[in-house]
Amino acid sequence: MQDRDASGEEPPDRVLAEVGFDRLLREVLARVREVVDEKARLGHLLDAVVAITSELSLDGVLARIVRSASSLVGARYAALGVLADGPDRQLRTFIHHGIDGEVVEQIGDLPTGHGLLGVLIDDPRPLRLGDIAAHPASYGFPEHHPEMTSFLGVPVRTRERVFGFLYLTEKDDGQDFTEMDEDVAVALAAAAGAAIENATLYEEAERRQAWLSATAEVISLLSEDTSTETALQAVADRARTVSGADVAWVVSASDPCDLHLEVVAGAPVDREAMSALPMEESLASLVVRTGVPVSVDDVATDPRAVDPSSVDGWPRLGPVMVLPLRSGSGVDGVLSLAWTPGRIDDYRRVDPALPTSFAEQAALALQVARIREDRKRMSLLEDRDRIGRDLHDLVIQRLFGVGLGLQSTVQMVSADEPAQRLREAIIDIDDTIKDIRRTIFALGKLETSTDLQSEIENLVERAAATMKLRPRLRLEGPVRTTVPDAVASDLLAVVSEALTNVSRHAHATSVDVRVAVAHDMLEVSVADDGRGMQQGVPESGLRNLRERAARHRGELVVESEVGSGTTVTWRVPIG
Repeated sequence: MQDRDASGEEPPDRVLAEVGFDRLLREVLARVREVVDEKARLGHLLDAVVAITSELSLDGVLARIVRSASSLVGARYAALGVLADGPDRQLRTFIHHGIDGEVVEQIGDLPTGHGLLGVLIDDPRPLRLGDIAAHPASYGFPEHHPEMTSFLGVPVRTRERVFGFLYLTEKDDGQDFTEMDEDVAVALAAAAGAAIENATLYEEAERRQAWLSATAEVISLLSEDTSTETALQAVADRARTVSGADVAWVVSASDPCDLHLEVVAGAPVDREAMSALPMEESLASLVVRTGVPVSVDDVATDPRAVDPSSVDGWPRLGPVMVLPLRSGSGVDGVLSLAWTPGRIDDYRRVDPALPTSFAEQAALALQVARIREDRKRMSLLEDRDRIGRDLHDLVIQRLFGVGLGLQSTVQMVSADEPAQRLREAIIDIDDTIKDIRRTIFALGKLETSTDLQSEIENLVERAAATMKLRPRLRLEGPVRTTVPDAVASDLLAVVSEALTNVSRHAHATSVDVRVAVAHDMLEVSVADDGRGMQQGVPESGLRNLRERAARHRGELVVESEVGSGTTVTWRVPIG
């Protein structure tokens, strides 16, 4: 009992020593637990790094980063904001964890990088706060947003570039985030940067493979017996699909001032409306002149661009990429890819070198297809030329001989009726010779010929099949070369409408069509020997012809008598 005093109590020095020992023991145990926790956390961090780097999909990598960060530092809420590629330095993607979908819908628009999040964008260094509301850059949360107090934010880097930021809030134990939490988050962000770079490279390789596959598809298509229009449509369709563009179109060019819309993917084709656009001063014309691809962020504001958004059915376009279709002989046209303004980030993710290479390969394949079509046309023309020579040298000469023989026979026939029949046979032979000559002339033209005279002749030929008689056509003056395009379409419509009226209402036995150009005036007349027009007949079709004449400061004159036929004359100046 030497350790106790006379009152039976332990000496004070011994009590103090025991208290100090208990405190020391608790501190030692706490340090041991911290070491164990730190070791376990480092093990979890290693597991998270392995899991993140094993993911190849960029979206999968980002989602794993957010979940791993929340678990490692014990944060109730976690998010990853991805920076946009443009100069505005805002967040284009915001991936979150811990808030359910219903609350997200109630909150509305996700953050874009203002307030406290903008502080990290301006100064990409780790930021740890005990109270978000106390920071001067914080201006509160939107309605329905959960309350958040503690905050930890670290940048996610890929080499020298800041890819985005990792945001962690509300530590599980209600305490502030520790320095150890910050170290773990920084280490995870470093591993995340490497994983993101790998995923980005993988996606770029996939995109490159997609462009190569599209090129192979187009070349394979053109190796078959495919028309140029079908091939161009395939080029536009595949380019739009692989690039993710909203609209793609191809314009052909014989020179920088002569551009023609060929095909469109993703929007309706309205060649008349597109032809009204001033394409001679456009990005397409610039690319045809220089052979250099051009990209703009907003086609509506670039002074060099012509915005096709004004065409009915086309969406409002923002960024546009114009690529040359270059062959050995020069630039034959352009391939244009366009996105709506809200998808500018998708446009920025497209490497211009890939669609440019696709356009060049497609242009070479198209040139091969055109050469193949030219050879077919040459072969067809050679066959037609041979047929025409045979008709001229053999058939026509024999008909001439028969006709001459009949003419000499007429002189030997004294009876009127046999002589008249011989004369009619001679007339039929002459008409047959004219028909054969007309056929020979038609054989020398391709079906794709688009000159005005050929189109008028085609209209008359089609009318002949409908009316069961052949209208006589006279072309006077330089019709093919002097009638402007703006008048040519109306001219064809007038001939077509007038012949249709004759076929439906006239009951004629002969029709004369005359198209004449003289003294800067175009005159079209269609005359028949039918039953004529009654007074007060509605002029539904003729009213249309009058309006077409008035559009060009011309006139329509209708001369008709009952039983004596009708003559419709359409006259407009073309000077």
